[in-house]
Amino acid sequence: MSLFNYAVAKTIMHVPKPIVSYFAKGYIAGSTLADAVQVSKDLNRQGMMTTIDILGEFITQFDQAIEFKNQALEILRTIDREKLNGNLSIKPTQMGLLLDPERCFELIHELVSEAKKLGSFVRIDMEDVGTTDATLEMFDKLRWEFPGHVGTVLQSYLRRTPQDIANHADGYQNYRLCKGIYVEPRIHAWKNTQAINGNFSNCLAQMLEQGAYAAIATHDEFLVFEAMHLVRKMNLTADQYEFQMLLGVDEELREIILAGGHRLRIYVPYGRDWLPYSRRRLKENPSIAQHALKQMLGINKH
Repeated sequence: MSLFNYAVAKTIMHVPKPIVSYFAKGYIAGSTLADAVQVSKDLNRQGMMTTIDILGEFITQFDQAIEFKNQALEILRTIDREKLNGNLSIKPTQMGLLLDPERCFELIHELVSEAKKLGSFVRIDMEDVGTTDATLEMFDKLRWEFPGHVGTVLQSYLRRTPQDIANHADGYQNYRLCKGIYVEPRIHAWKNTQAINGNFSNCLAQMLEQGAYAAIATHDEFLVFEAMHLVRKMNLTADQYEFQMLLGVDEELREIILAGGHRLRIYVPYGRDWLPYSRRRLKENPSIAQHALKQMLGINKH
């Protein structure tokens, strides 16, 4: 890790909001759903799919969960009305998981039911390790009732992930596989980069061998190479998997993925609660800040 990246990773949680805003502005669609729709349309025109997410998590009152659910319903209906090639991503803590798990499930059930009516899809995001069991339990219930309309996320830095994949081998499976960004104790998470990457490749192979639909979410060129090799080796068709990337990150790599005939979905977040998301992403990927700084200084200009 470069000295710059190390400094960003160590200090980003304490950097003032206006400075974080400058570095993160290219990686968030805006503050409104209309902003996310416009970005999604632009990406669709370039041959990319999207998943729209309203930012906000770890709420403190259940009324907030109901409001987020209503906004998520509006996202699904807007995707349908605007004929976007996209779907919805939600966070369980945004829907009240830590306040009332049963009511949280009811809200998410309503969203997935609406997605089925509209021929759409809901991705239940994974958060910190304390929510993993509850999130997978919800997915396990929903996948039997709504196959094709719901999926969840698994993280390769967690030691438990291969077993979680095996536990769902008996039916419909749809996963986004990512490395993971929450800071977890070593007892739960691999800390070595090679171990995390090795687990990513092994988990992807395990998913595909079990017949799962895999959304391969990474900006790591080596893991993209490994995934493409596995796709060729298994003779998969383009509708059996997809790649996923964050908005604004490594646009050259996403062009390479598309040029290779692979499907690509871009994560399009929007909303007023952008600060925690931005800080986590900058901590995970300090090169975002480095790229923005070069643009500000005119270093990338030709």
